[in-house]
Amino acid sequence: MRRFTTIYIMKTNKLSVSALVISLAALFMMVGCSTPKDVAYFQDLDQISVIEAQSRQTLRVKPDDKLQIIVMSKDPQLATLFNLPVVASRLGQSANAYGTTSAYTSSTGSSEGLSSYTVSPEGNIDFPVLGNLHVEGMTRAELAGFIKGELIGKNLIKDPTVTVEFLNTGISVLGEVNAPGRYVLNRDELTVLDALAMAGDLKIQGRRDNIRVMRKEGDKTKVYLLDLTSGKDIYNNPGFYLQQDDMVYVEPNDYRKRETTVNGNTSLSASFWISVVSVLTSVAVLVVNLVK
Repeated sequence: MRRFTTIYIMKTNKLSVSALVISLAALFMMVGCSTPKDVAYFQDLDQISVIEAQSRQTLRVKPDDKLQIIVMSKDPQLATLFNLPVVASRLGQSANAYGTTSAYTSSTGSSEGLSSYTVSPEGNIDFPVLGNLHVEGMTRAELAGFIKGELIGKNLIKDPTVTVEFLNTGISVLGEVNAPGRYVLNRDELTVLDALAMAGDLKIQGRRDNIRVMRKEGDKTKVYLLDLTSGKDIYNNPGFYLQQDDMVYVEPNDYRKRETTVNGNTSLSASFWISVVSVLTSVAVLVVNLVK
């Protein structure tokens, strides 16, 4: 009876050890093969989702902006009085009485320089004939309409067509994206999604749930945090529509951060878990042999 009991206990111990090894191995495989839940965008949206998005934010003139303002009329000679000179690009970045000159390539392929107005710290520009104009806070359409109204109201020109463009506006995209850099903000209502698309989208090592948009407003810098995994969050965030000189930063995830240290991600590698299972198997065999 005692012998039978001993043999039964030995068999039970062998089964317990084997079951323990198998359970641990299965657990390690589940941990190593688990699917991350923070990679897909807009996880809270389905086919019929309706979102009240953040109000659109059109670009507005700020101090230090460079503006190209062109006045056209049926009388070209009259319109010339209200336009800054066009300078050949070989003259370089030359200055003039009203602003600076920036190089560009025209549709005909010739390289010319567009004279621009630099908005003063007080938000003003010195416009030909009209003199000092306060333009800070205006959109392109509002500024064009304002100058057109001044020209007509003072009987300077009867049929003006005024166009306004930003020349130096841009945004910076940094961090875990495929093509970080500075990009031209060439249209109104550019979103953070547009910026990330221009930068080649996020790398797999970038955090989707903590995108930072840093915006300078006066002497302060505001930081907006956006979560790309939540459509409701990102579309209602004040940082969704970008402004000139905004910086978009994509933070690295924990895996990427650990890569900066020696063997930082060893515990997450498949070879590590294989080694652990191998060691546990060896220990189990030793235990079984000792029981024998």
